[in-house]
Amino acid sequence: MSNHSHTTKQTEQYLQLWIYFLPVVGVIPAVWTLSQSKPEKIADSQQNPLKNSAQLVQQLKASRLSLNLTLIWLCAYVLFSYGAADETQIIAFRFLYANAIVTTSYFVACTYFITRLGKKRLFSAAQID
Repeated sequence: MSNHSHTTKQTEQYLQLWIYFLPVVGVIPAVWTLSQSKPEKIADSQQNPLKNSAQLVQQLKASRLSLNLTLIWLCAYVLFSYGAADETQIIAFRFLYANAIVTTSYFVACTYFITRLGKKRLFSAAQID
């Protein structure tokens, strides 16, 4: 029974990390996790709802990665859209094409990280236990 509960707990931890890499929507729980984890809360285990510090470190890494990925995509999206708004048709088409490539790359990167989490290769298994 303890082996089953351990696997269930491990799967639950991966699902929590998986949520951060949902495109566009996953940034909300990522920001929430980063805003709730203050250094003094990490040091004090009684105030911290996560009892396992390795799990907290994983969630912070996943949150930062998700947030950085989303911010890079959002900045590129806004800049390409703004560039396309004021240019001639052929240049605007090139900006919009680059915008589509960046957006597709963002979704592919999110899918890649979700797949890596599914295969349990994004973070080492030693950190989860």
